[in-house]
Amino acid sequence: MSKDKYLFTSESVSEGHPDKVCDRISDMVVDSYLSKDPVSRVACETLTTTNKVVLAGEIRGPKIEKEELISKVRDCIKDIGYDQKGFSWKTADIETFLHEQSSDIAMGVDSKDNKDEGAGDQGIMFGYACKETEDLMPAPIHFSHKILMLMAKDRKSGILKGIEPDSKSQVTMFYENGKPTKVTSVVISTQHSKDINQEKVRDLIIPYIKKSIPENYLKDLKSEEIYINPTGQFIIGGPDGDTGLTGRKIIVDTYGGAAPHGGGAFSGKDPTKVDRSAAYAARYLAKNIVASGASEKCLIQLAYAIGVSKPLSIYLKLDDGDTEKQEIIKKIIKENFDLSPRGIREMLKLNNPIYEKTSAYGHFGRKPTNKGEFSWEKIDKIDLFKL
Repeated sequence: MSKDKYLFTSESVSEGHPDKVCDRISDMVVDSYLSKDPVSRVACETLTTTNKVVLAGEIRGPKIEKEELISKVRDCIKDIGYDQKGFSWKTADIETFLHEQSSDIAMGVDSKDNKDEGAGDQGIMFGYACKETEDLMPAPIHFSHKILMLMAKDRKSGILKGIEPDSKSQVTMFYENGKPTKVTSVVISTQHSKDINQEKVRDLIIPYIKKSIPENYLKDLKSEEIYINPTGQFIIGGPDGDTGLTGRKIIVDTYGGAAPHGGGAFSGKDPTKVDRSAAYAARYLAKNIVASGASEKCLIQLAYAIGVSKPLSIYLKLDDGDTEKQEIIKKIIKENFDLSPRGIREMLKLNNPIYEKTSAYGHFGRKPTNKGEFSWEKIDKIDLFKL
């Protein structure tokens, strides 16, 4: 296969996947503290296994009683849909070991009068956008998310019966000259009740593929290239079937492998952690650059050092390879955007309880809400990048 023709695959996982249960709970903790004090510091990790949830991490903020957090954990599990023998919102054993943040970290991040606030950690963060979908996301991850989102919506409303919360999807697309032209395979593995067989599961799930992916991409997809529960029955799932941890689905959370990832997870971290906030800022810049028409694709890298306010470097790559244009756009970024941790938080209004909704189906390619969620998805700076 020539370089101009290739296959590319991305996967997504549902909110009921064990790792995503953990992401949801960790982001609930972030929101809980930010709702009481917008300058709270949170780094919360969650573990789930058979009917057990464990929270651990560092907090600096108002006192929240363990009983209140445990009640909110149960609310998360209930909303996801788990009331099974092996994992239930009613009976799960929930423990929390959250404690105060290290004073060494606080010393590096804070500064006198908070005027020159430094990054909460060192690291590199990437942002990406492309014109493959209306949301300026790579098509394989976009469609993988959409299938599971529609399934979850109908499962929760009672329309989709017999399907349980734990699901995974995977979409492979054929590219010609850098553009997706068709879907060549779809894989969906979904937990189901013991009362339905695999033929029924397939009949229930196939319509969600057709609802999620435009018909022109599916015209050549053969029935045998649609894999529904390819290993057979999937009755035991969720944290009862596999242990979950916060932050293990970072490629699902971002661009499905179509762009680099800095390595840092997002969920469970307050926005002083540049793993999260700078990745959001990089996506915001890349999306506005592509939406402006400056390029079909845009990749941005930001680099930070703990305790240092400004990014150490800004890397920009456009699809057309026009180096002169790249330098012009980098100059526009430096002159118009404060990419310090404080500047990012103020620009995108990140010190708000907006994170629980980000925990499943991707942090990017989502619709901004009137509550401030997904503010980094706005395309309100395109005029700056129209060259």
